[in-house]
Amino acid sequence: MHLTRIATLLLGVWLGGCLFMDTVATQNFRSVDRMLSAPTAQMKERIQALGGHDAARALLRYQASEQNRQYFATWESTQIGLGLLLILMLVVAGQRDRVTLWLAALMLGVVLLMHFFLTPEIIRLGRAMDFTPEGRPSGESTRFWILHGVYSALELIKLGWGLALGVWLVLPRKKPQQMTADPLPATASGD
Repeated sequence: MHLTRIATLLLGVWLGGCLFMDTVATQNFRSVDRMLSAPTAQMKERIQALGGHDAARALLRYQASEQNRQYFATWESTQIGLGLLLILMLVVAGQRDRVTLWLAALMLGVVLLMHFFLTPEIIRLGRAMDFTPEGRPSGESTRFWILHGVYSALELIKLGWGLALGVWLVLPRKKPQQMTADPLPATASGD
């Protein structure tokens, strides 16, 4: 029973980490615009030295992109470890029913797909677009946003499966009743 609780905690860490990473990725880009919308006097000087607002924005967005690329690659590697550990913990805890193991395996499968196929291509396309002027359409841009959409959809699917697994783990289950050798109820003694 304690191993099931540890597995549930591990799943919670995994899901919480996913939500945290999604928040960090969006906030990295928003922080660039927040910083440029109200720069300090020293920042204004640096912006002008870089070639103005647009040049500074491109450089800062590039830096945010590189951070996100590193964060996601590292987080995906961490998720692979968490997924393997979760499956191992579920097996050792005796949670060998199909639903539990399939949900954990599906979550891990999504991460493997992201890590080995989607993320490398998203990174490659993102780097090709990093200094492309905003609003200028390109083949890389279209493909990047399609893959980004697939990545986001898979992330939501993974979170959904994780929530379903969490519910499955915390719901009480009836234990199978053991059969006794004597199927008749015991009678009161004193005959």
